[in-house]
Amino acid sequence: MKTVHLVIPDLFLPKDFAAEVSAGLSVPALQKMLGRGHSEMLEPVPLENLLCDLFGVPCQNDAPIATISAAFDGLAAGCWLRADPVNLNLQRDQLLLAAVQVGSEEAAALCASLNTHFAGQGMEFFAPHPQRWYVRLDRLSLMRTTPLSQVIGGDVRKALPLGEDAAHWHQVFNEIQMLLHTHPLNEAREARGEPAINSVWFWGGGCSESVALQKNYDSVSSDDVLAGMFAVSSGATFSVWPEKWRDAENNGRQLLVWTGLRSTLQGGNLAAWRIALQDFENSYARPIWQALRSGSIASLQIDILGGDSMLRVVLTPANTWAFWRRAGRLAEYSLV
Repeated sequence: MKTVHLVIPDLFLPKDFAAEVSAGLSVPALQKMLGRGHSEMLEPVPLENLLCDLFGVPCQNDAPIATISAAFDGLAAGCWLRADPVNLNLQRDQLLLAAVQVGSEEAAALCASLNTHFAGQGMEFFAPHPQRWYVRLDRLSLMRTTPLSQVIGGDVRKALPLGEDAAHWHQVFNEIQMLLHTHPLNEAREARGEPAINSVWFWGGGCSESVALQKNYDSVSSDDVLAGMFAVSSGATFSVWPEKWRDAENNGRQLLVWTGLRSTLQGGNLAAWRIALQDFENSYARPIWQALRSGSIASLQIDILGGDSMLRVVLTPANTWAFWRRAGRLAEYSLV
């Protein structure tokens, strides 16, 4: 039987501007999905942790994203920690983190400097992809980190590692900032008007021997590379997010992970958020709703991430005919 599992971060907006931003949007299929199924509010969870749960990967201190992505990027088995390049900017009493574009040569040069500085300290930096850096450890650190996606645009001081080894990594974090601040490469970037690569963000630690993914889906489609990493590691078929969902092209257990709304919010572009959601209604929500109503889909599960909870909605074809269940306006789901 065909089933669809849809994951959407950042669909619900803060209450102080949700009604204004969503005014005039026509998303009847999505509203019916949210209103007519069996719904429950669950504890909030980052997308990274939810993917671990969906693929049967236990999260103890951390969601072991680094191990999964290191294998995807061609690195050997071992204990890994993501150390992604970022820009930190002190504004008043906040140290704000921003994503930064990095070239391959820049990544190699900065990792070489980090390796020279930390030689003999049980860590080695790698940059198999210019945006995805790693540090290989002699042993897994005992700490809990915050995924990079949860920190972009926010104050890093509220998201630094916690746990037994956290103090050590706070020190490493500070050393790296001092090292990169005066690096000639950053001086050249700033001279060109580009933001400095003045820190790295540590997150997602794990060891290869403790991570084994379950093939809980036959196919995965997403606009986010992380979902593709999980798909490949589990043996599922992966496809980059197509322009439109087509019933005839999808069989078995399908996972759809759409992060288009998250990227617009992180960029502060609410107009783009509206456009992205309207496109999703036309190209995904409407055809999926029609397939569910016709019985082509046996069940649909929707997980909405964001804020202080996660909304999970489960529907069967019978639910689509439950006219007495009111399909509320999107703004009614706004966050406090």
